[in-house]
Amino acid sequence: MDAAEFRKRGKEMVDYVADYLEKIEKRQVFPDVEPGYLRPLIADSAPQDPESFEDVFKDIEKIIMPGVTHWHSPYFFAYFPAASSFPALLADMLCGGIGCVGFSWAASPACTELETVMLDWLGKMVNLPEEFLAGKHGQGGGVIQGSASEATLIALLAARTKTIRWVQSENPELTEAEIMGRLVAYASDQAHSSVERAALIGAVKIKSVPSDDTFSVCGSALKKVLDEDKAAGLIPFFFCATLGTTPCCSFDKLLELGNIWMHIDAAYAGSAFICPEFRHLLNGVEFADSFNFNPHKWLLVNFDCSAMWVKKRSDLIGAFKLEPLYLQHHHQESGLVTDYRHWQIPLGRRFRSLKLWFVLRLYGVRGLQEHIRKHVRLSHQFEHLVLQDERFEVCAEVVLGLVCFRLKGSNELNEALLKSINDAKKIHLVPCHLREKFVLRFAICSRTVESTHIKFAWQHISQLATDLLKTWEQNHHQQ
Repeated sequence: MDAAEFRKRGKEMVDYVADYLEKIEKRQVFPDVEPGYLRPLIADSAPQDPESFEDVFKDIEKIIMPGVTHWHSPYFFAYFPAASSFPALLADMLCGGIGCVGFSWAASPACTELETVMLDWLGKMVNLPEEFLAGKHGQGGGVIQGSASEATLIALLAARTKTIRWVQSENPELTEAEIMGRLVAYASDQAHSSVERAALIGAVKIKSVPSDDTFSVCGSALKKVLDEDKAAGLIPFFFCATLGTTPCCSFDKLLELGNIWMHIDAAYAGSAFICPEFRHLLNGVEFADSFNFNPHKWLLVNFDCSAMWVKKRSDLIGAFKLEPLYLQHHHQESGLVTDYRHWQIPLGRRFRSLKLWFVLRLYGVRGLQEHIRKHVRLSHQFEHLVLQDERFEVCAEVVLGLVCFRLKGSNELNEALLKSINDAKKIHLVPCHLREKFVLRFAICSRTVESTHIKFAWQHISQLATDLLKTWEQNHHQQ
């Protein structure tokens, strides 16, 4: 493919993607395929000779689309949102076109410098304390990671290194292995499984801190666990606080927490802090050492773009810095440049800040605030519909764009309801457990979702519930 054909095919692809997104609600939100559907549809091995673009293009609808779960459909209410917007898609094209691998400043100065400035822009939008920003002479700063799980792992590893060095300076006779065996990390019993996974990869113990009746961790619960572990000769070194938990979007009480390395995982909820009316949910961030949220969830920047800030970038660099000759450059000791390879797990990185730059400029802060507010309004609309139906209950406070609800009754009944919803494939939901209850999660996800889609979803759920309850009553009488 030469440049002339690339121009032609590129225009066709842009048209295809625009049509796909414009007409996405006509597609069934969840696919009708069984595991292994794809292999019989394609050849056993790669072609020896080139095929035509037309043939490849035809196969998108024939082979790929039948197996796609349409995350950007206005009938997709599962998980949390995956952001997408036309400005972000255009920036991703440019990123692919430039194709740099930005492991150091010298590897592509614009790639590094734009990221530093964009993370400062974003930090100011959520009103982060000054010490988290790079500015011109700050000690903190931001970096784009691939995902929130990656950010949690990076924070945990940096905290581990810092603690080991501190303990060894106080007790030189202790080996690294002896200290490692006593380290303990902590997270809420509502925290995402990626926190436990970070501890697994970091080879340290992790303990759950019990949450209260609002599914939040408070200071007294954390203190109790820390005191018990210190008395047993263990070394608490890391606490991951969650703002906007995955099961029900609850918020740990930051103002009561802290005193060991505190990392804040606000993967979904963090985007909402650009709205002044939700910023109070971040109060206490001043006690944290690191903070992360995903613009690729709720801020119209497509995956992957996970924003992470640290108060002291030397904590990250101190944990991960290695300087082989082939990666060195003559500006690195100037104090003016950032080499992001010291801030992350992979060496290479894409020019991801272009997506932030395009989206922040083409929507503006006000446009992004309106996007968040609309989703929150729609979640309250759904909550209102649920509360009007006495057969249902709402199981957690609706703060942002997630409603946790269920039929009053057994877990088996709610499992059957969810199965009938997802089998019908008109909308898509996923469940969670809150204490002992099986709960349905209704997350406002799509950029294009409107009030009409919410009404349709509720009517559909309500009708399926009616049908289900009839069947259950008949079965109950027969028994």
